[in-house]
Amino acid sequence: MAKIEDFLSKEDEAEVVAAIQKAELKTSGEIRVHIEHSFKGDIWARAMEVFHLLKMDNTKEDNGVLIYVAVDDRQFIIYGDKGINAVVPKDFWETTKEAIVAQFKKGNFKQGLIDGILRAGKELQEHFPWSEGDQNELSDKISR
Repeated sequence: MAKIEDFLSKEDEAEVVAAIQKAELKTSGEIRVHIEHSFKGDIWARAMEVFHLLKMDNTKEDNGVLIYVAVDDRQFIIYGDKGINAVVPKDFWETTKEAIVAQFKKGNFKQGLIDGILRAGKELQEHFPWSEGDQNELSDKISR
């Protein structure tokens, strides 16, 4: 991967945020992307820590999805809260990860994130459809 400053341009970030907004349009689910240089220790533990720091564990239906990327370490995790984990197909996270990896390997970081976001959004729409009164509970901006 590239340095964090080169990972996504401002225009790329805007397109990723637009994908998040599109994915969340018909669901009560929440999707966030967090990008940082590196992590120390276990990547799953770090992704869970970020999930909690971003208050993604406070969604009404436990249906938050985090895509955590450690640029310098060339690693990422897709972490779904217990509500979505209970209803997605068994291989969902693995196939979503493969879709992201396919683009990342080509250096298409923006498209990899967008592909993962839209796949997660489709599942969220199926299992957690938007209903009257639903609000966007979390920011759509990429966190760092």
